[in-house]
Amino acid sequence: MKALYCQQNSPGEEITFVFQERENLPPTRDNDVKVQVRACALSWIDTKLLSEVKLEKELLPVGREISGVVLEVGRKVTFFQPDDEVVGILPLDSEESGLCEVILVHEHYLVRKPEKVCWVEAAGTVRDGVRAYTALHYLSQVSPGKTVLVMDGASPFGTIAIQLAQHRGARVISTAYSLEDKQYLERLRPPVEGVRQPLVARVIDVSNGKIDVAESCLEETGGLGVDIVLDAGVKLYSAEDESTSKSRLLPHKHDIITLLGVGGRWITTEKYLQLDPPDSHSLFLKGATVSFLNDEIWNLSNIQQGKYLSILEDIMEKLSSNIFRPQLDEPIPLYEAKVSMEIVQKNEARKRQVIQF
Repeated sequence: MKALYCQQNSPGEEITFVFQERENLPPTRDNDVKVQVRACALSWIDTKLLSEVKLEKELLPVGREISGVVLEVGRKVTFFQPDDEVVGILPLDSEESGLCEVILVHEHYLVRKPEKVCWVEAAGTVRDGVRAYTALHYLSQVSPGKTVLVMDGASPFGTIAIQLAQHRGARVISTAYSLEDKQYLERLRPPVEGVRQPLVARVIDVSNGKIDVAESCLEETGGLGVDIVLDAGVKLYSAEDESTSKSRLLPHKHDIITLLGVGGRWITTEKYLQLDPPDSHSLFLKGATVSFLNDEIWNLSNIQQGKYLSILEDIMEKLSSNIFRPQLDEPIPLYEAKVSMEIVQKNEARKRQVIQF
């Protein structure tokens, strides 16, 4: 069996992806589940994070979000039996590559896949679902009547976050990075038949650089500001290099602080966010908070395992009931996984890439 791995010979060097022939799987351990993989979603590999948590190695397995069929279970496995259809995310320290026909997974990283959910949708939604739940449920406690700003709402994560926020009764505002994204967001509708009201109350097209996001949000909320912000990156400095088209579209951190309402919550993906004293003072005056979105936290401590599995089950239930409709590209065959992963690692894919076996 072949599996896909990534290779980085030295820090700062470009990552390369290679297929390696795998030896036969070791015997199934007591709590392991042997899974025949049917689909695996591709996600950007944070080599710096892996280095910081001492998990870097010569060959890193690629592909962690998987769906498949149980072939065999260890003698202490209680949740599954052969022929069950399952979905899950391999842990950060996993030795297994999801881009392999058969893998071993601890039972605590898997949940059952509903019969009506296809393999590709299950694998392609599970990570964005975990991120959306982490941001909206655990970090910001979204509830009916709240106003949520989702930056880059047409991204795979943004799409699921919008659908979850709207399902929880929140009013959603979103930014679009292109005309195509704007049209996509304006077409989003709830899954209920006969309801034609769009999921997004207002789409702010920032593609031409002329629209002020803070001003638009304050106008939309009657000057009160938004309750929850989910960013997709921010500019930290006014003179920041804007060599890439995406960096020109990102809001400045001051803009986000300005558009936050009293008691607002800013959920950021910017791991190196720096707040100056005036920024902190503005947040203090509003009683606002900043939280960092790191969806890997669920598997860093066993104490969170029950909540984590509940999240996975709820994501599958919402996918089954059509509340979640993911932003997926066409399924990709395994032999094209290397090229597709290179695109994902360069952040050039606008839809979630999923390999189908």
